[in-house]
Amino acid sequence: MTDPMKIDRLLRRPQFLAAAKGVSQARGAVVIQQLDRADGSDAIRVGFTATRKIGGAVVRNRAKRRLREAARALLPVYGRAGCDYVLIARMGTAERDWDRLLDDVKSALTRLTKTSADMAAVNGGSSDTPNNDQPRRSGQDR
Repeated sequence: MTDPMKIDRLLRRPQFLAAAKGVSQARGAVVIQQLDRADGSDAIRVGFTATRKIGGAVVRNRAKRRLREAARALLPVYGRAGCDYVLIARMGTAERDWDRLLDDVKSALTRLTKTSADMAAVNGGSSDTPNNDQPRRSGQDR
């Protein structure tokens, strides 16, 4: 079975910084940042990161391995072509039950995919109460 979407890796710091300027969605043990590149390419690019806050090198590497496998399984189905994704490990990523981790990633991806087209309406709307279920622009105060 061939993969209809080409998935490339984000490897350089400027690529990660650019993705951080997009929208983000936190679910359980993962935060996913998404940036629509709008460059006409159908490829999905994905990067993985884990800070020292979640643990030592062994824990960080295990968390990133698990996120890589989750992305390999779910991005071709739930990702959008022409977007960059950064999956950020959180405290429980390395120890979380595999099915729950997959649910977290799937939930965040579907939320980003569903609402990325509506992002202009979310930003243009004048609501006095914040909706915590909407994707946030990275860097926005809580």
